[in-house]
Parts: sequence; C-alpha cells; structure tokens
Amino acid sequence: MRNQGQVLVVGAGPVGLTAAHELARHGLAVRLVDAAAGPATTSRAIATHPRTLETYRQMGVVDEVLGLGRRIEGFTMFKGGRRLVRLDADYSRNPTAYPFTLSIDQVRTEQVLRAAVERAGVEVEWGVRLEELRQDADGVEVVLAHDGGRRETVRTPWLVGCDGGRSTVRKSLGLRLVGDSNDTWLLADAKVTVDLPADSIYWMHAGAGTLMLVPLPGDRWRMLDTAETAYDGDGSVIAARFARKLSAALGRPVRVDEPEWVSVFTAQQRMVERMRVDRVLLAGDAAHVHSPASGQGMNTGVQEAYNLAWKLAMVVKGHSGDALLDSYQAERLPIGAELLKSTRNATRLVALRAALAGVFLPVFFVVVRTVTPLREKIQHSVLSAMSGLALGYPESPLTTPDATATATAAGSEPAGPRPGYRITSALAAVEPGEASAELAAELRDPRWTLLHVPAHGADGDGDGEGHGDAGFGREARERYGAWLSVRTVGGGADDVVPLPDPDGRLRRALAARPGGWLLVRPDGYLAARGGRSEQRELDRALDGAHLVGRGGRRTPGAPAGAGERKA
Repeated sequence: MRNQGQVLVVGAGPVGLTAAHELARHGLAVRLVDAAAGPATTSRAIATHPRTLETYRQMGVVDEVLGLGRRIEGFTMFKGGRRLVRLDADYSRNPTAYPFTLSIDQVRTEQVLRAAVERAGVEVEWGVRLEELRQDADGVEVVLAHDGGRRETVRTPWLVGCDGGRSTVRKSLGLRLVGDSNDTWLLADAKVTVDLPADSIYWMHAGAGTLMLVPLPGDRWRMLDTAETAYDGDGSVIAARFARKLSAALGRPVRVDEPEWVSVFTAQQRMVERMRVDRVLLAGDAAHVHSPASGQGMNTGVQEAYNLAWKLAMVVKGHSGDALLDSYQAERLPIGAELLKSTRNATRLVALRAALAGVFLPVFFVVVRTVTPLREKIQHSVLSAMSGLALGYPESPLTTPDATATATAAGSEPAGPRPGYRITSALAAVEPGEASAELAAELRDPRWTLLHVPAHGADGDGDGEGHGDAGFGREARERYGAWLSVRTVGGGADDVVPLPDPDGRLRRALAARPGGWLLVRPDGYLAARGGRSEQRELDRALDGAHLVGRGGRRTPGAPAGAGERKA
C-alpha cells in the first residue's frame, strides 16, 4: 500500500481547485484527483459575487478573473413589453472593492484556478476515480481507479471531498442530502441579438411562467425558461422558442442563435447534516445543492474551501489541535441552512406563476420605482442575500464578542468591522493608496494577522493612558510568530513592521483607538478586537481556536497535546 503524506482532494471543479490551491499556499503537500477525463467544457455556474471576488484577491487571482468576465450592476424586470423597474447595485451598507457581480463562464474560472494550482506545484490527475474509503484514528485509506483499469490503494492523513452533487465521498460516509426539489427548468447559452444593456440580469414575466436573461462575456447570453422545458436535442427549436418568448416579453424583436449548450434540470435545495466525519470533510455540492436562481452554489463552495483550508493547514502543521476543524462545520452549516431558505425564495420568485401575478406585479413595481426608500430597501436586501458580504460567523467558537464596541450614533451599528465579519469592509472604506495596498497585501499573508494601534502612534495622537502598550506586539510575535503576523497601524512600536496610515483613514475605518488591536483570521474575518494592549486579552481571544505558540506553548484554551497528534 502506498503511504502518502499528502492531503487528498477529490474533485477538480472550482471548489476542489480552491481547496488545493489554499492548502498548497499554506504549505501542505496536496494530491488532487478527478474522475472526469479532462476539464469541463460547458459554462454551468456563471455568477461570481463580491465576497468571492474578495476571496480571489486574497488568493492572488482576482485580476485574471476580472479580465475574463462581464460586470453586472443591475436587476431589471419586464412584463408584456413594459419595463417595470430596474434595481441598481447599492453596496453602501456592505462596502466592497468589487461592487458588482461578475458574469464569467465556470470554464474560464476553472482555467484561472487550474493555472494557479499548477503554479503552487499541484497537478490535476484526470481520470482517477475514488472507489472505496475507510478511515481510522491516524488516516484515511482509499482505493483509486485510474482510466485504463489500474487500481491504487493509498493512505492519506486527511481527505477533502469536493466531488459534486453525486459525491462518492459523501455516499461512502453514509451521509444523506436532506431537503426537497422544486420545478424543472431549462437553461441555454447562445448568441442573442437584443437591444438591452449588458450590465443587468433580466427577469421577464411571460404568462404561464418566467424567463431570465443574463449577459455572458462576448455577445452571448444565459437564458432560463421556467415553463417550457422539453428538449429533444434540436437546438434550433430551443432558439426559436426563446426568440418568440423573449420578443413577446420585451415588446420588440429578439434574435436567438442555436445554443452552444442546453441543460434541463430540477432545482433542488438539499444539504448534509454533517460536513466533517473524523478525517474526511465535505465542501461545495458534495455537501449541499442549490437552485441556480441566485447563483449561490459555486460561490458558497469556494467560501467553504477557503474556510476549511487554513484550519486544516494549522492542524497538519501542529499549530492547533484538530478540534479547530469542528469550527468549520459549526460556521458553515448554519450558513448552508440560511442559503437553502434564500435560494428557495429566489426560486419561487424566478418561477412566479400565480394567476394574479399579472395584475399585481405592475402595480407593485410602480410603487417600488417611485418610492425611493422602498426601492433602496429592496436593493439592499436583495444584494445582501446574493453578494455574500453580509455573511459572518458571530456565533463561532473562534469569535470573541466586542465588549468595547461604540456606536457611531445613538441606535446605530458599532463603528468599524465587528467580530465575526469580514475586515475587507474597512479596506473598501479607505481610498486607494499606500494604506489600502499594504492592508490588501497583508490579507494575502496566509497567517493570522494582529493589527495593533500603539497608544502613542507616530501621529502623536495617543490618549496618554498607555494601556499596557509596551512590548505588546513584540510579545505576541514571540509567542505566536509561527502563525501570526503582527503589524502596527500608523506608526512603529515594539520593533514590529508598521502598516502605513499617513492620514489616519485606515485607523478610523477600523474604529481602532490608540492602544487597541484587531485579530484577523487567515480568511479575512475579524476574530476579536480589544481596547487595551494586554497579552491576557489576546490570549483570551485565542482560546477557542486551540492554537499553539512557539515551543509548544499553548494558548490558555488549547487542549494538552494540541498539535501533537500525527498528521
């Protein structure tokens, strides 16, 4: 039996590629296999939302992805040749450097991720199918079947299943996808000649059902029909059907070429009840399947792989006990459950067939169009659900509530990023410049980050209280430097590398007082913040992560022997 020290990732779609890339970026040996003979050639998932773009920035691939896609900044509704309303993108409550959804074929996304994985030293092994899986306390034994008939038995310390909705890994664990299925829909990608701005998703009420039209790169569009789903393999029939229905919905002629891809599917909302079984973990469609109505499936899977990879790397490298991996399931299962609800609601909206819809829709959207506060509220709620920017982990065992939070005004939300939520909201609030570029670079560091504002910073605005500032950053670096990057904001202290903030905008965006600090996880979420430069406060914030300092010194909450278990 071959004994490999590599983490085995099964499935080389966007989720498996993200997992492999991040595991390798964190310094682990990785083996990536896929049962398919080669890369996919059809577009499939096309929506990449803002939070995923932020993740791609941390991975170092966002510029390549942006160069291949089309920005979507609106959602427009039509009925009977009349435009009911256009809802424009508004991310003012969830600021981001990427205030749009990117339309990009999954094929192109995978090309970018595959190239990044190869640069990281991992090669996709095509035509390698997982057949059997057994595990014990020390590892996982699998049987891999290669194209051509060769079978291989290997042991791996950890296995990550990213092998899709029909996951062999999930079935081998005896886990079920629990939930329900909805209507059957038809998708088609084709060149469409239509006089519509290609910066919006279009939803059209068409009598018995609805249509959707989504721009793709080039002059191609993704079309969706919720009513007529029959397909006998004749693309010309599908083209004529869409041309007829789109022309009626828009009130003007539309030409549709023969589709390059057609798919009939049943929209499902199902998920597993566990995402970890000892040394085997699931991510993406292997753990949940969604309707494509709001474009959440791939985005959710990428976020899961990103969440999991840094935690698994810390366990394998001995920086944490494997109890850290329990936080993966604790954080991602509730989000999966909420996404099932939101995609179910989106599915009902997209497939709207109520008999009275034709009467009420025009009236309702005239009100939406003319009543600005209502329109803004709908824009915000729709975007929050789709973008991923509002999702967080406030109840995670890795999150320490902020007891020192101050509000910007009576009854308002606390200023600055809150524990459990993405710190990139602050990054987006800082104008492009040295400070934002340095923080973006810091977030690409695979380690945790401690941002410390000295009590007496370089700009001389210290509050004079001291707050135990002396040696805070230096001690944190000495204790946890193997997995913690320490930076001072706006001035040097403790021989720690400063993070430039010449005009103080970054510190204000972080809502960090002199003597305060922020502890940022490797995935860009804020774990804790404190108002006093005291080591015991930082140690307390690290309790739930079961982390290990240099020389095997544990944080107070780390179990004895953490990091000593064999990888």
